[in-house]
Amino acid sequence: MAVPLRLSPRLPPFLVLLPQPGAAAAARIAPLPTAALRRLYDTSNYGRLQLNNGLALVPQMGWNSWNFFACDINETVIRETADALVSTGLADLGYNYVNIDDCWSYVKRGDKDQLLPDPKTFPSGVKSLADYVHGKGLKLGIYSDAGAFTCQVRPGSLYHESDDAALFASWGVDYLKYDNCYNLGIKPTERYPPMRDALNSTGRKIFYSLCEWGQDDPALWAGKVGNSWRTTDDIEDTWKSMTDIADKNNKWASYAGPGGWNDPDMLEVGNGGMTFAEYRAHFSIWALMKAPLLIGCDVRNMTSETKEILSNKEVIQVNQDSLGVQGRKFLSQGDGGCREVWAGPLSGKRLAVTLWNRCSETVNITMTLADVGLDGSSAYSVRDLWKHETLSLNAVGTFGAQVDVHDIKMYIFTPDVSFSAI
Repeated sequence: MAVPLRLSPRLPPFLVLLPQPGAAAAARIAPLPTAALRRLYDTSNYGRLQLNNGLALVPQMGWNSWNFFACDINETVIRETADALVSTGLADLGYNYVNIDDCWSYVKRGDKDQLLPDPKTFPSGVKSLADYVHGKGLKLGIYSDAGAFTCQVRPGSLYHESDDAALFASWGVDYLKYDNCYNLGIKPTERYPPMRDALNSTGRKIFYSLCEWGQDDPALWAGKVGNSWRTTDDIEDTWKSMTDIADKNNKWASYAGPGGWNDPDMLEVGNGGMTFAEYRAHFSIWALMKAPLLIGCDVRNMTSETKEILSNKEVIQVNQDSLGVQGRKFLSQGDGGCREVWAGPLSGKRLAVTLWNRCSETVNITMTLADVGLDGSSAYSVRDLWKHETLSLNAVGTFGAQVDVHDIKMYIFTPDVSFSAI
């Protein structure tokens, strides 16, 4: 929703209060078991002054209204979406945040300078909606902006952080997406921490999702501020947008981990702009990158193909793995580097591997096990996460597969006994 109007006046900087280090920082993900894995899957930038509010130990999952509905939202859509997440079984798979994006609020603040739900579209109020969502066993998310206005020119929370955070907490809100429009030219490192402090002071655990569009490289500073941070501009429902964003997010892999995640924006799966193969690749790479899995389609009216992708439990388990190391790109083969290998370590000494065909024709993609940090002389079982079957019990040395145009293969490699020292 980037509508970046920059106004010239600069307001006084905020007092930035850093949180104290807590148990989450001490409980850093376990060291990877071999020197090769530690070298290839650098996590040295993770945990610098982590927020430590006890949330986001794995990437967040749920649904967000913007990609499909934009401003055309109302409380009925939100209630029906909560119903659909439960009835389709998506909630049981971990999709538990129901996040309202921009346009939920009235165009001006109330008599006491408070945010107001739009009386036409949310006449029952946010508290009533939160109660309904909580009654389904789900969590409610809301949207505001670290500027004078939201991107759709509703009141922003800049200089209203304490009052707005207290209001969100009183309504029972569980998640805040905090955007970057109409920001008066103030640095994000000054605008985003005050809302962190305001949320923490409410006594309610509220997931803090920074939507700074990656303009000031938030991976370098946002770990001490929020639970996730956007690393890119808004995604569009196209192959080019999705692939470009994946590459941009890949750059920051070493900064992500339990408590704070790189966010390449919400899923477009099911919105119609890509093929089934392209959506499968989109979902697989987002899962491997430990990106938030926030559904962006109308889950009330999903096709069977869309549900098949979003409901792949084995792929979701890669995303939600407790080790918390972001997967990344290792090989780019062929003309233009369109035959790609991405991989990421998992708990239990396993490794997730994707063979991604970004070419315009069907291709064969091969790798050596050493390319992705495995012991080339040891044997591994190989599980295909889209076929839901074990392909081999003794893969040794090299591995490859034929991959259709813009499609992906996703596997888990598990050592027969244990990883050998490399």
